Amino acid sequence: MTTTAALSDTGWAFDDATGPGPAMSRLLATLPARPSLLGLGEPLHGVDLFLRLRNELLRHLVEHEGFRSVALESDCLAGLAVDAYVAGGAGSLDDVMAHGVSHGWGAFAGNRELVAWMREYNQGRPEDDRLRFFGFDAPTEMMYAASPRRPLTALRDHLAACVEPSLLPDDAALIDELAGDDERWTDPAAAMEPQRSVGATASAVRLRLLADDLLALATAQTPRLRAMTSDDDRWLARLHGRTAAGLLRYHAVMAAASPWRYARLMIQRDAMMAENLLAIAEREADRGPVLVFAHNAHLQREQGRWEVAQLGQSLTWWPAGAIAADGLGDRYAFVATAIGSLRPRGLGAPAADTVEGVLSTLPGERRLLDGRRLAAALDDTGLEPVRRADNTDDHGYFPRDPAHLADSDGILFLRDVEG
Repeated sequence: MTTTAALSDTGWAFDDATGPGPAMSRLLATLPARPSLLGLGEPLHGVDLFLRLRNELLRHLVEHEGFRSVALESDCLAGLAVDAYVAGGAGSLDDVMAHGVSHGWGAFAGNRELVAWMREYNQGRPEDDRLRFFGFDAPTEMMYAASPRRPLTALRDHLAACVEPSLLPDDAALIDELAGDDERWTDPAAAMEPQRSVGATASAVRLRLLADDLLALATAQTPRLRAMTSDDDRWLARLHGRTAAGLLRYHAVMAAASPWRYARLMIQRDAMMAENLLAIAEREADRGPVLVFAHNAHLQREQGRWEVAQLGQSLTWWPAGAIAADGLGDRYAFVATAIGSLRPRGLGAPAADTVEGVLSTLPGERRLLDGRRLAAALDDTGLEPVRRADNTDDHGYFPRDPAHLADSDGILFLRDVEG
């Protein structure tokens, strides 16, 4: 068997007519267990084709594989508005995309199409059969993180409605008093100047203790809360509680004048993502699997690495996918997207000795490969591809690491992306 034939035998080609869905069903059939979370990664953000393929896959997975939810790399609290909208709630698509999807991604056509299709699909269906939308990212942006006031207040309100007032560690006004104006927390200058952050102030430290007390009270009162509130209300309370605690940890790191500050911020963000993913998997366990969509670097099983030239550092962290996989075992699956060229973003054809260069020799423009079978076939043929060294104009691209191909259940390869 030729090298090309051996590598072609590790997956399935698809085109616009067939779409990626049937190939994904074939891949899922090879897994040792039905996944609770199926991670679909993109190698960089802002490419419409990745969003369109994700939408096609979700439709197929809903119709043929029993999936009932999607989780995006977007603000977990803002995403509640999107979920309410797709369930048939009031409001306009323009408004929910502007305020319910973070990082500016609500403006992308593929994301608008996703939300509009989910709302249409849900019309007339019983509640248990409706699709759900989740954001699983922390309420953070590149230059700031949100105030903890809103989620901490939501947790306290949930507890105050059910437990004796004497058990609450504060009065209702204390959170507002300690948090102050939300703009204190979202000052973009704090991203580069630790001394501008409020994360180490006395009020922030008191808020962290208060968040810990409220979360402990929620655990201590579990039987009472279960008797008095719905599963959905308790899930939302836990979401707000862990988000408030996570934001306070994140702001504390922002205030630290440490040379490893950026690595610690990445660690905190992915830890919050992982907590959300595990909570989503638990909530959806009886309804069906969840399709998770984010950057490859957040969903991969192996340790993340990022060479940051301007800092002179090599940042390493365990991404959300690795943490979720540790908790879920075989019930976590990950499919990475790899690309050959993306010329509108400055990425030309890959060198022949790279993973992407080797995959570019296979017939067809699009292919879904079994990661473990691909790694084994490369070993059998004696090929030892290297990690790709070129990058896009915005340096947001991470190539596949040949040493970790088997850590991906699947690799969705697109030879030439138009942009």
